[in-house]
Amino acid sequence: MQAGIRRSHVAAVILLVVMAVGLVARPEPFKELALEMQFEGHARIREGGAGGPINVSPQQPASVPPTAPTGFTPQTRLGFPVDNEWEPAIAADRFGHVYMLYAQYTGVPGCPNCANPSQIIQISADHGATWGSPTVIYQDGALAGGQWDSQISVDPVDGRTVYASWMQNNKSDIIVAKSVDFGATWTYVTADATNAGTDKPILAVRGQDVYVVYNHAQTIWSANSHDGGQTFTEVKVNQNGKLGWSLAGGGTVTPNGEVFFAWAGYEGSGGAKANVNLYISKSTNGGATWTTKMIDTSKSPPDCSAYVCGWAYLGAQIVMTSDDAGNIYALWNAGSVAKGPERIYFAKSTDGGVTWSAKQDVSTAPAGTHHNFPAIAATGNGDVRISWMDARAANGGMDKWNVYYRSSTNGGSSWTSEVDLSTFVSGIPYIFTDGFRFPFGDYYEMDIDEQGTAHLIFGIGYNYDSPGSIWYVKGK
Repeated sequence: MQAGIRRSHVAAVILLVVMAVGLVARPEPFKELALEMQFEGHARIREGGAGGPINVSPQQPASVPPTAPTGFTPQTRLGFPVDNEWEPAIAADRFGHVYMLYAQYTGVPGCPNCANPSQIIQISADHGATWGSPTVIYQDGALAGGQWDSQISVDPVDGRTVYASWMQNNKSDIIVAKSVDFGATWTYVTADATNAGTDKPILAVRGQDVYVVYNHAQTIWSANSHDGGQTFTEVKVNQNGKLGWSLAGGGTVTPNGEVFFAWAGYEGSGGAKANVNLYISKSTNGGATWTTKMIDTSKSPPDCSAYVCGWAYLGAQIVMTSDDAGNIYALWNAGSVAKGPERIYFAKSTDGGVTWSAKQDVSTAPAGTHHNFPAIAATGNGDVRISWMDARAANGGMDKWNVYYRSSTNGGSSWTSEVDLSTFVSGIPYIFTDGFRFPFGDYYEMDIDEQGTAHLIFGIGYNYDSPGSIWYVKGK
């Protein structure tokens, strides 16, 4: 949940102080840095409001059309033409709409009073062929402290109700927004209110069940709703208070109503200096209680090759999904050597998470290649799509990355050949003919529409603390 703004000497000093005390995981942009506060309790807020997004007029960036990879469109820039677009989320419904939500830093064009960052939504009504203007999804005129960490999901039961979630008010509030008219208007509820210090909300939806899992320092919490997001209750997911830090990763609700969330637990209290345990937590009673299983362990993450990153920016991360038959799939990056390159692994469960298959290394990149930022989606019975970023083009370095994609029709027993989704776009200084300079934002997303088309949205930039932009591709 970092963002890139231009470097300042004062901000750099602040970052070094924060990293030294080991209190902030994956810090926000330098102007937004704040020490995480100690947890002091939760207060439920059950009041919602209604309204529509604020429209602002974007300008279209000029570029030479790139060459499309096989089976996919060329990457297309979304959002505003200004940089500093961070950590996009994407969801597709069963009526041709594709929804993209992201955090816009350093000002929204045409909206001087908007929060910094602001949550921006952009919608396509024709399966991603064309896109409407980016709009501010929520602004009350008095909002302070920014809006962070975008999440968006479509209810798989009716195929049309859209839920979005983010943090705001200095990361004190977890907001859930809902639209039943394809994003034209939204209602808003504060699912949880804390004393700040929350991070990485993960949204999972099925029917009337809406879950938002997030981390607060060493703890993973779940805010649960069973009335379509009108009211929420909060439950502690992990009982391990010895972890140095916990980071939520991905979640899903299976057709039988069981809910799963994946997360990473850092063993060391001084940043990412120790092993990272990768967990999947499960609830069979609507989030009232949880059981947790560790499925892998990673060594401490590598440092960035250029400039400075948050200490867990390239750390182990796990995402997960389920298909229509109830099979569960997980994808993650992990390393066997401290601060060394990490690989991408896949595993599945066909018995509700009781047992898991042996992990598969699903990348064909040479040994020593850095892999990060997994994304996964599934549909039908065994139709699984996976994606990740790796730096194989850098020959062991970190200064050239690409986005890769594979698919399976048999639940991951076999995979198609890799497709490099990164395409050259002229006029962008951090995009090269054989890759891009660095990932921008510590996660990206993928979803599958009713036609079986995969939609991906990802961020790229020059380095961790630079202007960056978000890009969209679709295909099979």
